[in-house]
Amino acid sequence: MAKAPTYKDFLAKYPDDDACLEHLMRTRYGNEHECQKCNRVAKYYRIKKRQAYECEHCGFQVYPKAGTPFEKSRTSLHSWFFAMFLFCASRNGVSAKELERQLGVTYKTAWRMARLIREYMGQVDGEGPLGGPGRKPVEADKAFIGGKDVRGKEDKTVVLGMVERGGELVTRVIKNRREHTVSREIIRVIHPGAKVATDEAHAFSNLRDYGFHHGTVNHAKGEYVRGDVHTNTIEGFWNLFKGAYRGTYVHVSPKYLDLYLGEFEYRWNLRKAPHLMLPILLQGFATPERRVPSLQEGGQSVA
Repeated sequence: MAKAPTYKDFLAKYPDDDACLEHLMRTRYGNEHECQKCNRVAKYYRIKKRQAYECEHCGFQVYPKAGTPFEKSRTSLHSWFFAMFLFCASRNGVSAKELERQLGVTYKTAWRMARLIREYMGQVDGEGPLGGPGRKPVEADKAFIGGKDVRGKEDKTVVLGMVERGGELVTRVIKNRREHTVSREIIRVIHPGAKVATDEAHAFSNLRDYGFHHGTVNHAKGEYVRGDVHTNTIEGFWNLFKGAYRGTYVHVSPKYLDLYLGEFEYRWNLRKAPHLMLPILLQGFATPERRVPSLQEGGQSVA
């Protein structure tokens, strides 16, 4: 298994803002692309003292940062790339306070950067579908995050996790632990006919009625494995996430919990290819859609 890039590797490839902007331009537009103004395939050249490139034929300008988390940010592009490197290199997550220390920015700026990076990691990672006929079992389990553990009060956030053994993981923040809420999310993520392994919680009791091959283990009686039925994989993920929740973040607002889960999903799903975490993240920016010229710019009306 190839190793994750080191800080030395990162600096060699992205030494400054110019290298980061060039990477962003080539990733989103390629070496050549059709100009939106003159409609000719053109090379684009960097404009000095501006973070923009212009068409070799007509001078039409494009801004590589537009439509990315870096748009309208006064923080250097190199700092953004380094922050994303930290998110990919860390096993236990990166707090806004850590970004503040590493980048020398204000806490407000660091918090915003962390939120946007987590959101972007979730978008790049995608979701399911998991399992299906002929594929490995999918483990499903609930976790209860946050709160104060006050008896009789359900102040914890309920999270449903689903992972295909040897495959990908999907998590969902859900409103409650009831059977119809849990089943609805399982149906959305897991292929019909898949083998599903859970504990014996009531929320999973009707999965056979939805077409799944459902097997359970009884944790209350000390049973953790029954043949190929177990939930050890998803519980391993919960242990990893809860450890970071307590140690790295200390507290996470329920409003943003899905973003933190998305961050950990991204790293988990690429755990066997750590060397690809940063390249995939830095190449996932969508190519801007072609803008249709208006009538004032010489475009033709469409009936």
